[in-house]
Amino acid sequence: MRGTQFSRFVPGEDDKSPFEKLLNLFTQLLTYTSGDVSEALQWLTELDKEYNLTNEEYGIGDFIQELRDKGYIRENEENGQISITAKTEQDIRKKALEEIFGKLKKSNVGDHNIRKSGQGDELNADTRAYQFGDPLEQIDVTASLRNAQINHGIESFSINQDDLEIKETDFKTQTSTALMIDISHSMILYGEDRITPAKKVAMALSELITTRYPKDTLDIIVFGNDAWQIEIKDLPYLQVGPFHTNTVAGLELAMDILRRRRNPNKQIFMITDGKPTCLKDGKQYYKNSFGLDRKILNRTLNLAAQCKKLKIPITTFMVATDPWLQKFVTEFTETNNGKAFFSGTDKLGQFLFYDFESGKKKLL
Repeated sequence: MRGTQFSRFVPGEDDKSPFEKLLNLFTQLLTYTSGDVSEALQWLTELDKEYNLTNEEYGIGDFIQELRDKGYIRENEENGQISITAKTEQDIRKKALEEIFGKLKKSNVGDHNIRKSGQGDELNADTRAYQFGDPLEQIDVTASLRNAQINHGIESFSINQDDLEIKETDFKTQTSTALMIDISHSMILYGEDRITPAKKVAMALSELITTRYPKDTLDIIVFGNDAWQIEIKDLPYLQVGPFHTNTVAGLELAMDILRRRRNPNKQIFMITDGKPTCLKDGKQYYKNSFGLDRKILNRTLNLAAQCKKLKIPITTFMVATDPWLQKFVTEFTETNNGKAFFSGTDKLGQFLFYDFESGKKKLL
């Protein structure tokens, strides 16, 4: 006998409008073109020719006009150059968050649990005896009534202060994170684009923190020959330069920023694909791309040790698989007592998200 089967309806690509489908692809292309609208539209046009993304009723020209009408792009009246708006920048971050971390719901302020009970923000499974001054809304009614029944019986039922139980709560912490991104030339060498996944991870992490953990802080640092801080809105436009890898400058800037943060919990995330090859010696650059230079290595390890003393753990996300580079990262990690993940570009986001979320549950 055949019956009727019911399943949950999940909207898919077929339910999206032509504009929504093209917008998703367009924002992906913008990440690869570092925010160059003209180049992204050229790629989109070529993809349309090959894969028939549009039809006679809705073409790329209609999509461009709708981008203008809905405030995703703007045109400079003087030179006619097209650029994306703040709305598009946020949309790119949201799509990066969905792609890498999954669709996470926005939650309340804080939301970093630590393993310590008390008068905190979020209820947990533990209970304790009522103490004078405990808020009434934390009383465990079921447990309290059960205690009253056991202690006084059903016939002469009464409830006293000694019967009351309180639901324990967890404190939530605030965390300051400095995210370091390597923009040296090697991030696009050897036939692999490593900077685009790094950008996506940074955009996703920034969107996660600003929406789910609004009391946290995220400072983004890029490092090549030098290191400098960039804003979240600058991430789509980030490009690799003809730089060496000055890890020392990146760590010094991250430490300086975190010193000024008042949050008790501080951490550094570093995304890199290679060894440190450069440092600033006065006004001159000291460079050596051939193997691990002992002078550069010692300065880098000294900073890792300083971070350990300041209780700033460093988590390194290594997007390279060379054994001798992994050996360097292992030594760096042991010096800091931090963590290291050796991953390909496809798993970078998942590793970073896992470490960010799990780490918040351990910070005190």
